[in-house]
Amino acid sequence: MRRLRIPAPAPAGGPRAPGSRAPLALAVPALIAVAFLLLPLLGILARTTWSELGTHLSSPGVLEALRLSLLVSFCALGLALLLGVPLAWLLARVNFPGKALVRSLVLLPMVLPPTVGGVALLLGFGRRGLLGPWLEDTFGIVLPFHTSGAVVAATFVAMPFLVISLEGTLAGLRTSYEETAASLGASPVRVFCTVTLPLVAPGLAAGAALTWARALGEFGATITFAGNLPGTTQTLPLEVYLLLQDAPEAATSVSLLLLVIAMAVLICLRGRWTGATADRPARTVRPADDTALPAPPATGTAEPDTGPAAPGERWPLHAEVTGFNQLTLDADPGSTIAVVGPNGAGKTTLLRALLGLTPRARAALRLGDTDVSALPPHRRGVAWVPQDGALFPHLTALTNTAYGLRAHGTPRAEARRTAQQWLDRLGVGPLAHRKPAQLSGGQAQRVALARALAARPRLLLLDEPLAALDQTTRAHVRHTLRAHLAAFGGVCLLVTHDPVEAVSLADRVLVLDDGRALQDAPPAEVTRHPRSPWVARMLGRNAWPGTAAGDGLALTEGGRLVLADRLPEGVRALAIIAPEAVSVHLDKPAGSPRNVWPGTVREITSAGSRLRVLVTSDRAPDLVAEITPSAALELGLADGVSVWTSVKATEVSVVTL
Repeated sequence: MRRLRIPAPAPAGGPRAPGSRAPLALAVPALIAVAFLLLPLLGILARTTWSELGTHLSSPGVLEALRLSLLVSFCALGLALLLGVPLAWLLARVNFPGKALVRSLVLLPMVLPPTVGGVALLLGFGRRGLLGPWLEDTFGIVLPFHTSGAVVAATFVAMPFLVISLEGTLAGLRTSYEETAASLGASPVRVFCTVTLPLVAPGLAAGAALTWARALGEFGATITFAGNLPGTTQTLPLEVYLLLQDAPEAATSVSLLLLVIAMAVLICLRGRWTGATADRPARTVRPADDTALPAPPATGTAEPDTGPAAPGERWPLHAEVTGFNQLTLDADPGSTIAVVGPNGAGKTTLLRALLGLTPRARAALRLGDTDVSALPPHRRGVAWVPQDGALFPHLTALTNTAYGLRAHGTPRAEARRTAQQWLDRLGVGPLAHRKPAQLSGGQAQRVALARALAARPRLLLLDEPLAALDQTTRAHVRHTLRAHLAAFGGVCLLVTHDPVEAVSLADRVLVLDDGRALQDAPPAEVTRHPRSPWVARMLGRNAWPGTAAGDGLALTEGGRLVLADRLPEGVRALAIIAPEAVSVHLDKPAGSPRNVWPGTVREITSAGSRLRVLVTSDRAPDLVAEITPSAALELGLADGVSVWTSVKATEVSVVTL
């Protein structure tokens, strides 16, 4: 009997190719580099007088320097947080002239010799510097040779670590979280405090730890700018410098203390700042048509506020969209418009333009009697559900749903009660205590839908809200959504690729292609006479564009189609052929069909109780026929079988373009 071989588990450091081994030419220099970095640390350990360690560290001078170091480092950390967090956000979120120069200025203290940094601080903030005389004359502040000067020096050297760490984390954060929070009525400051900061907390903590450790060990800039005054500016690194001259053993002990602190910080970070990814999954960033929240437009007058819509209010829609999208939208209160079209047609861009979230298109938007075009996203009264739901990962389903109400000032208890009611309506009430990571894709999408509906918007934008649901759940949520939309006093735009959703939920279907409206009509009209090949195929029809020539169409994809009624010569038209109108034969048919083509079966799929057969031909575009399973069995259809297809001219519907 042959025994099964169980492969050994992959090394903890990550997958490795079978038999791979580091080349000797790389391994030897790498080991030498490790030894080069390790040897000085071993020197400190070897030269430490362990029996006198406690005595050295408890001496009055060392304790005073330690107290001062902690004071200076924590004050420097606070100043770095106060200034560095907004600077990191600016670099990560806003494009502005000179951005590369600002980033270079942030990095400069990391590569600048510390003593040069101290000289620069003297010339900038010293008593004879650029700003020093004004500070002294106006506020009586003298930074050099003062504890505050040590804080400034430590902040100057250490703040770049915070800015770099936080900027990288912010750049990797999906902007859809912040955009969704804004659409729910949260102001930019509220979005930053309740969504952005909690989501970037690991990067912020890593940067703060490195900043504190670097400030604790600062020497060159401090001694140059603030001096070395015991009890005032003499921190631990400066104390080590003095002890080396009079008591080398004590200097070694204090150096060991600083070494232990630095190593403890790095071990706690576990590669978060250095970019190591072995211990954490990579973040997936969804592409978007822009990467930053646009700044609110500046206005000279007070802007009208648009809080949650009150029950019974009616909000008609008028929008003129320019840019990538070129169209005008008018809709009565209670209308639902399904927006359909191929990928890249501008569906999501249209929604983002109505929200004021994209530079690709701009919407002159009026809701009721209020022109909200100049308002920032959080004051428009427009809520949306993006494709991925964008549930805030640090909040539970309940607090996610209550977020919009809280942003509009609803008391906590009332907001939570309303949120629970919406979760119950959508069938996820028992999951209110769970966070998004504990929800399935369908459950998360229903929570996102409840969150948007609970905010009581004037305009509701749904970007494929039911795409992640299974068929049974989709039917339930569709029924709930239809009941809500029937009583909704505003307008709803629903982006969808599902014809059932378009027909069952929408009063109108807006067909987009390349940012333009090809058709805007009731679902029945679009179903009977689609003007887009993509929509026709979405509805399960064969759609062949072409140009009228003689008694038929010269097809764009090649071939010719005979029509029952002649069209004016040269007219562009779209031929619609229902799959059930296509006949499949093993031999060339004789008789009435005027459109006959040879072809080959390329695919057979199930469509309810019938089969859909894809036939390719060099004389006509791909054609889908719908037949019964018994007919397919009788014909012996399978992939690769040669067949003939036929369509009667009277079975072809034509829409002029």
